[in-house]
Amino acid sequence: MILITGASGMVGGKVVQEVMKSGNSVRAMYRSKEDASKVPSGVTAAVADFADADSLRRVLEGVDSIYLVCSPVPQLVEWEGNMIEACKKMNVKRVVLNSALGAGGYAKSFPSWHAKVEDRLTSSGLSWTILRPNSFMQNVVTYYAPTIRSQNAFYSSVGSACMSYIDVRDIAAIAAKSVTADSHAGKTYELNGPEALSAADVAGKISRLAGRSVQYVDIPFEAQRKSLRGMGMPEWQVNALLELQEYYTQGNGAQVDGVVEKLLGRPPMRMDEYLAENVDAFREQAA
Repeated sequence: MILITGASGMVGGKVVQEVMKSGNSVRAMYRSKEDASKVPSGVTAAVADFADADSLRRVLEGVDSIYLVCSPVPQLVEWEGNMIEACKKMNVKRVVLNSALGAGGYAKSFPSWHAKVEDRLTSSGLSWTILRPNSFMQNVVTYYAPTIRSQNAFYSSVGSACMSYIDVRDIAAIAAKSVTADSHAGKTYELNGPEALSAADVAGKISRLAGRSVQYVDIPFEAQRKSLRGMGMPEWQVNALLELQEYYTQGNGAQVDGVVEKLLGRPPMRMDEYLAENVDAFREQAA
């Protein structure tokens, strides 16, 4: 039995779909009964809370392998640590941890939290695999599409920094391989996309595909802080996101290598392909 946590999340939901293809029995962990009611056919749903050790032990009964991912919240280290301890007590054989790019050496923001979890996992005595994905292609639609539709522009303060975006479906495919095979044990994989792109590069690609002139507008760092606060974001999240942004503006996150293609056994998704699939998100007019 394989347990997939974060099954209602952007990556976790895709991991469920990928592991189903392997023919293994799959249990999907959700935070609420409402979320669990949406479980795919053929998958067993389970409700548990990362803060509740008893619920974690219950959901791990009969589980051999687990894909571990938690929302990027201040309790991440505690909650994922709780699951690692529960895995030890329930004799789980394999843990695949969804970490973050930068966890190997960036002492701020989400990467620093993930680094603490990595340390707990690698010293736990469990068989482990760690995945450190770069920025998601899906973030382009989530965060940029609304103002592109209404203003033909999107805004940030990343300057000319480049990111090697990766599609979450490629991350999920690698996670599924890692959680079902012993050959990935003890490995840490940094998952970079096939090309390093600046925000201006992304704007140019959207312009060509959507048939409208889209501009990237670079704004002052403090203006972005004010904007995030104006969205109602809690201060911890504002700080964490801006610190993560600094990671990229300091020249990190632009590496292009063959790791993902080797793990997948095929070329990874390119930004042009992803944008073409989602081109309507940039063409619609704001309500």
